[in-house]
Amino acid sequence: MRNSTRSGVDPFIVMDVMEAARKAEEAGRHIIHMEVGQPGTGAPKGAVQALAKAMEHAPLGYTVALGLPQLRQRIARLYGEWYDVDLNPERVVITPGSSGGFLLAFTALFDSGDRVGIGAPGYPSYRQILKALGLVPVDLPTAPENRLQPVPADFARLDLQGLMVASPANPTGTMLDHVAMSALIEAAHGQGASFISDEIYHGLEYEAKAVTALELTDECYVINSFSKYFSMTGWRVGWMVVPDDQVRVVERIAQNMFICAPHASQLAALAAMDCEEELQANLDVYRRNRTLMLDGLPKAGFTNIAPPDGAFYVYADVSDLTDDSRAFAAEILDKAGVAVTPGLDFDPARGHHTLRFSYARSSADIEEGLLRLQRFMAERGAITTPASPVHKNTQVR
Repeated sequence: MRNSTRSGVDPFIVMDVMEAARKAEEAGRHIIHMEVGQPGTGAPKGAVQALAKAMEHAPLGYTVALGLPQLRQRIARLYGEWYDVDLNPERVVITPGSSGGFLLAFTALFDSGDRVGIGAPGYPSYRQILKALGLVPVDLPTAPENRLQPVPADFARLDLQGLMVASPANPTGTMLDHVAMSALIEAAHGQGASFISDEIYHGLEYEAKAVTALELTDECYVINSFSKYFSMTGWRVGWMVVPDDQVRVVERIAQNMFICAPHASQLAALAAMDCEEELQANLDVYRRNRTLMLDGLPKAGFTNIAPPDGAFYVYADVSDLTDDSRAFAAEILDKAGVAVTPGLDFDPARGHHTLRFSYARSSADIEEGLLRLQRFMAERGAITTPASPVHKNTQVR
């Protein structure tokens, strides 16, 4: 059978790394997972208990396309608690994960052939979803001096119909402050481009609170998820906030594309939002892991890194070690038993010189992984004594 040109998307390399790690584990090896952005914890206990109780009393089925009203109301309340934003719950749309949010946003906002700017390095599925929808992803090569976040000059003359930003970002963990976010919104609107803010890593911050685009404008799409801070990756539930005049547009598409997000996941998500003690305990683990990584990676010879402001990643320039990050990652998996992600996933042009390390798992795993990396790099001749870190552009943006 023939395939559409839209189907010619690139593989998600981190998933290939996960599969290679799975095969190694199947063969009896113990692999430390630093490749995937998945919390080592499960859903909050209160969320699981609430779902079990609900299932005892009533069957689960379809919800309305926009999601359970009580969940939409609770999410709106979160914006008041976290950002002092008074949000109308009618603007909240529950989605099948952030991926469902991307599909809805891109379908609602853009026509075939429209050009959408995305920062590079950035989450690879932005690029591939845009391609699959017949849209044109436009990589915006970001600079270290801007902490690998886009700035208005990066797209000043590119004739974009949309701009997508992420803060905290994947793979870098860097954030945009109010000034930087405002400049991007104004520049996008100035050329008639729709502004989309991916805020999936909000809640996972270590020094300054992340800025939501909703603090600065209502004329934007905001996409978030229960996967990261709420530790519910496998439940596939997220949300969007859209302008008032966009709600019915998105609702019609959601009705036909998804019907609704999973009822069970919505019930669990609602309960998860009040499990603050457990969620903050998880954050304390990530905070400790971040400290371990920023100390241990330089000792292993990965010195060209910037401390992440949020999320649970460290993005390292390894151009002094390799010209082929994919082969280097495969070597690390084979010889050290540590799975890491090559930067080609995030930056097709420059990613052959970078690796992403995730510290989302337990502290014991992170400690063991760092020891393995140090032994591997010593055997490779890359280090002889512990190195001192070289942190670039450490000012929070």
